[in-house]
Amino acid sequence: MLDNQKHLSDFEAKKMICEIGRRVYAKGFVAANDGNISVKTGPNAIWATPTGVSKGYMTPDMLVKVDLNGKILAGKLKPSSEIKMHLRVYKENPNVNAVVHAHPQAATAFAIAGIGLDQAYSPEGVILLGNVPVAPYATPSTQEVPDSIAPYCKDYNAVLLANHGALTWGRDITEAYFRMESLEHYAMTVILTKKITDQVQELTCEQLTELIKIRESMGIKTGGTLTCRTDSEALAAAQATKQAASEADKQEMISTIVAKVTEEVMRRLS
Repeated sequence: MLDNQKHLSDFEAKKMICEIGRRVYAKGFVAANDGNISVKTGPNAIWATPTGVSKGYMTPDMLVKVDLNGKILAGKLKPSSEIKMHLRVYKENPNVNAVVHAHPQAATAFAIAGIGLDQAYSPEGVILLGNVPVAPYATPSTQEVPDSIAPYCKDYNAVLLANHGALTWGRDITEAYFRMESLEHYAMTVILTKKITDQVQELTCEQLTELIKIRESMGIKTGGTLTCRTDSEALAAAQATKQAASEADKQEMISTIVAKVTEEVMRRLS
């Protein structure tokens, strides 16, 4: 099969990997030597981050080039042991040209809890990410890891790694990184909403349908299916809100009347 995609040059790919490495480190998406990044530069060529190096302090000469089977083609250092995970994404989805793995705290909290982000809460979440499932737990650096993510590579844009972290991919390295950034922002927003209000309201199915149309018009055909509120659920929620507002108005009116009566009684007794 011919590869007609336009790839970055080796120079551009290495420069971008170092730039994204600095960003994920500065944002606290990784600590110490955690995480890894890769970019496809040809039908059978991938530049990737090396093992044992902080993503915030990488230089282009540290990076390593491998083929789709993991054979080293260039570079003095060894690739991360988790390169198998990246290679599996490329093999499963030929439209992918970059992969980012990190441990952002909010998203990783969902991964540790075994809870996927599969509910339609915000337009940005639907359009940029879609459904983010949780891949079964797999021992790091083993073949279990690529096998665990394989079912999600074609139809989704990101996956949570049970008890581990998160993995995002894209048509280029910027898209792959932005998906990681959006994933963490979205996960944190959901956590804060539940913590502060204990109420998270899903978008209606009609709203979700419109957002998916927008997503597809942007050339994004992946994202999976999210859950949404049906019309009856939306109506019930609206009625509950209206009833709560009516009850609040009634209580306010009662309080006002009581205050006025009390004021009049005190006036007459004085």
